[in-house]
Amino acid sequence: MYNINKGLLGSKYSDILSANTSLNTMNRVTQILGSKYPIIQAPMGWIARSKLASAVSNAGGFGIIETSSGEVENCKNEIMAMADLTDKPFGVNLPLLFLKDESMIDVVLNAGIKFVTTSAGDPAKYIHILKDAGIKVFHAVPNVAGAKKAVDAGVDGLVVEGTEGGGFKSPEEVGLFVLIQAIRNITDLPIVAAGGIVDGRGMAAAFAAGAEGIQMGTRFVSCKESPVHENFKNYIIDSDEQGTWILNKKGKPCIRALKTDYTQPIYESGEMDMSAMMNIQDLYFGGNMNAAPALSGQSVGLISSMKPVKEIISETIKEFNEICSSMSQQAFDE
Repeated sequence: MYNINKGLLGSKYSDILSANTSLNTMNRVTQILGSKYPIIQAPMGWIARSKLASAVSNAGGFGIIETSSGEVENCKNEIMAMADLTDKPFGVNLPLLFLKDESMIDVVLNAGIKFVTTSAGDPAKYIHILKDAGIKVFHAVPNVAGAKKAVDAGVDGLVVEGTEGGGFKSPEEVGLFVLIQAIRNITDLPIVAAGGIVDGRGMAAAFAAGAEGIQMGTRFVSCKESPVHENFKNYIIDSDEQGTWILNKKGKPCIRALKTDYTQPIYESGEMDMSAMMNIQDLYFGGNMNAAPALSGQSVGLISSMKPVKEIISETIKEFNEICSSMSQQAFDE
C-alpha cells in the first residue's frame, strides 16, 4: 500500500519540509510551505515546470509545478525531476475546472506532495482527499464570495487574485488591495496576495493590507530561468503599465494578456473563441507574439530588465525589510 509520508519522491521531501518549517516561526505562510520566504511562483501553464520551479525553491521561495496544460505524464515527469534539481519544498497547482479525471490527483498523492494550490473550481470537490493525505491546500479566489466558499470547504489558506494579474481573471475587475482587505474582514486564514507584485514594495503593500505571502507570475515569466522565448520576455520588459488588456469580458474565461496585433481585435470585439489559445506554445517557446494571447499582468509596467530568480527574490526581501523598517519609524502618536 502507498506510504503518503514517502511517496514517489522518497523520504527526503518530508524530511526537508519538517526541517525548514522549524526554522520559520514568524509567518504562517512560511510555516505551512516550509520555505525560507513567503514568495510563491505562480502556476503558469507549460511555463511553471521543473526548471523554473526549482530555481525559485533553491532561492528561498516556493516553486509550483503546473498541471493546467493537461499533460499528465509530462507534469508527472516534471514533479519527479524536482527531486534532482532541489532539496527544498515545492508544490503543485490543480486547476479543478480543467481536470479531465482524477489521474492528476493520484499523481500528487503518489508523489508525496505536501502543498497544493487549487483554482478554477470548487475546492470542496477534492478537499477531503487532499487533506486526508496530509496535504495543505490554498485555494485561489477572485472575490469575497469565492473566499467564503473556500473557507467553508475547509481550505488552509487563500491565494487572493486581484484584477492586476495575468491569465484567467474575473470579469468584475476588483483591485488586489481592496480585495485583500475585504477578504481579511471575513476570515483569519493566511492570505497570499497575487496580481501586480514584482518587488519588495509591492510585497510590503500587500502585507500592510493583510497578506502574509505573495505570488508572482509575470515577474518570473520574464526571469532568466524562465523557459519562454526571449521575444516574450522582451515584450514584457518593453511594455508599460498600460500594456495589457482584459479580454473576453462577454464570455468565459476572461483573461488578461499583452496588447499585441493578435489581441487587439479580440479586445475590440469583447469576446474570444477558445481556439485563440490553441497555438500558445508557439508564442511561449517559438517566440511568435501573434500566435495566441500572451498572458501577462499589469506588472509588465514595473519590469525593466531580465534578472535571475535568485536576484529577484533577494532584492524583493531586502526591499521589503527596508520598507517595513522605515514604516515603523513613521508611526504617529495616538
